[in-house]
Amino acid sequence: MKVDGLKAAWGCPIVARQQIGQFSGGVLTPGTMANLDCLGKGPEGRFRIGKKVCYPVDSLIAWIDSRTEEVG
Repeated sequence: MKVDGLKAAWGCPIVARQQIGQFSGGVLTPGTMANLDCLGKGPEGRFRIGKKVCYPVDSLIAWIDSRTEEVG
């Protein structure tokens, strides 16, 4: 399954961790992302702006796509 439409729909080059639920349609949560980041299993390229952890949208989409599988 491809998630190509996410970038155009989001309209911003970054996604704050606190907005991951909105970005993913509720599939991911900020807590899940924090846990995966601590384990080294989160998207590449995360960075901080002040106290906010952010992800480059292209890296996040590639990461979501790599974890997506079709069911049924």
